[in-house]
Amino acid sequence: MRNAFASEVTALAQGNPNIVLLSGDIGNRLFDKFKDAAPERFHNVGVAEANMIGVAAGMAMAGLRPITYTITSFTTARCLEQIRVDVCYHNLPVVIVGVGSGLGYASLGVTHHSCEDVAFLGALPNMTVLAPADAFETRAALRAAVAHDGPVYIRLGKKGEPKVHSSVPEDFKIGKGIVMTEGDAVCIIASGTVLPVALEAGRRLTQAGLPARVVSLHTVKPMDEDLLAQCAARFPVIATVEEHSILGGVAARVSQWMTANQITTTRHIPFATGDWFLKTAGEQDYAREQYGITTDAIFEKVHAAAAARQKIQRTA
Repeated sequence: MRNAFASEVTALAQGNPNIVLLSGDIGNRLFDKFKDAAPERFHNVGVAEANMIGVAAGMAMAGLRPITYTITSFTTARCLEQIRVDVCYHNLPVVIVGVGSGLGYASLGVTHHSCEDVAFLGALPNMTVLAPADAFETRAALRAAVAHDGPVYIRLGKKGEPKVHSSVPEDFKIGKGIVMTEGDAVCIIASGTVLPVALEAGRRLTQAGLPARVVSLHTVKPMDEDLLAQCAARFPVIATVEEHSILGGVAARVSQWMTANQITTTRHIPFATGDWFLKTAGEQDYAREQYGITTDAIFEKVHAAAAARQKIQRTA
């Protein structure tokens, strides 16, 4: 995903002289082509993320379109006040890109985990939150973010994420989910790089006689409420899958929407990180397993919930 980001931001900058790229002391070789194309518009601000956001806000006030890039945990939690006051309060078109989001840097420990970023950035007025699933959605998300008139946060994986699309999705729009597979028994709504796990669970559920609709919810804020309404009206079981805390992410937002709309006939099953720190080291798959974000867990819980609903309907 980061290679796709580097390629796309270079292409966009060649067509838009106002785009400026700010890096927080990473990706220097990654952006060699950008520096060749627009050397005066690349700035490595060093290990000074809060300052980077302030500089970006000033550039946006001057008419430029700044894009900031560094490790997610450092460009979100560390400079939350600058994002809130300098960027969101003034509703400035700054694109904040975090790499290695969620558990992408699981092996480096809690300092590099970012499982709360959607919660606190999503709570800021004017902020749009995007979580692309693969390299193609990354390109689409960046194009949409640059065209958006306001602050946008994009949470990326790190590298090597499997592709779920064969090309850049033409129907990518901020606030509109993408139906990846269609089904009529259960619905799985996944956000970000965990989408392949959801797709595999959906494939197994379909094989087991429960055709599953799987949705890529690349925009966490604003939520696609039309899609949620359609899913709630059609499916007795909806699962949400994300590499983020169960507090303040997709699960919380879907639950909040269901409560507000008095949805009582659909069961919601969340798959997310828990309200606790993972204090053992391991790669991303290990960390997902500790939090129960796996194909097996999704299959078993959704299958059991669907069977229970069918039993209730037969006895009603």
